[in-house]
Amino acid sequence: MNRILTLFSAMIMTMISLSAQDSLALKLLIRADDIGSSHAANRACIDAYVNGIARSVEIMVCCPWFPEAAKMLNENPGYDVGIHLMLTSEWDNIKWRPLTYSPSLVDSNGYFFPMVWPNDNYPPHRTLKESNWKIKEIEQELRAQIELALKHIPQVSHVSNHMGFTGMDQQVRELVKKLAFEYGLGTEMPSELKRFPGWSHEAKTLEEKVADFVENINQLAPGTYLFVEHPAYNEPEMQATGHTGYEHVAIDREHVTRVFTSPEVIKSIHKKGVKLVGYNDL
Repeated sequence: MNRILTLFSAMIMTMISLSAQDSLALKLLIRADDIGSSHAANRACIDAYVNGIARSVEIMVCCPWFPEAAKMLNENPGYDVGIHLMLTSEWDNIKWRPLTYSPSLVDSNGYFFPMVWPNDNYPPHRTLKESNWKIKEIEQELRAQIELALKHIPQVSHVSNHMGFTGMDQQVRELVKKLAFEYGLGTEMPSELKRFPGWSHEAKTLEEKVADFVENINQLAPGTYLFVEHPAYNEPEMQATGHTGYEHVAIDREHVTRVFTSPEVIKSIHKKGVKLVGYNDL
């Protein structure tokens, strides 16, 4: 009996010790969004992991570069993957369609609507919120996206939502939670995660963004933080990507890639003792 009590006491003390250590730990989850959306994004998202600080990446299943992205992710099995569920197609010069027959989710050309909520840059009835969307069609489409991703990418751990569409209605929010539970996947914002600021809106040049990122790393207090951005390369493919109100996509996303692979940023993370994690670690 005494031996059992001793073992039990040791277990409790170990748990307390680990909990205390975890409360003092600094963890940072760098998430690279939109792999699958373009060749330039695919290469940048992989570079951000292999040569940089990204540890989770969000796959867009309905996009034309999904097959290449799936192949790349299979070649990098340590890269945590989330399914970036999508119901919109925001860029002017390239459009995405649903995997399923979902007439309430598409415009007159059969493409996803460009935006979730009404937007002054678009005429009326060009958004998902304004459409006569049907929850059954949303469910069948999201199921198809989840199942296609799981079919081709073994390390999927969670789901997230492109353009924040779960915020448009409680039914949609609950549906995504239900599907995540059914397929054994996590959701994108565990309760312990805090937002990491990255760089300020005033930072325009790459040098300013790197400096801001390093300074914010240096100021981190113990906790688990999340930073989400969209790596890509400033190439003709991305230079043709944009929409009214966001025309400098290629430059912005090149900067993201360069920050995520910056030697100064990597050095500051090591010096501060920050542990880079993915959703699968949480």
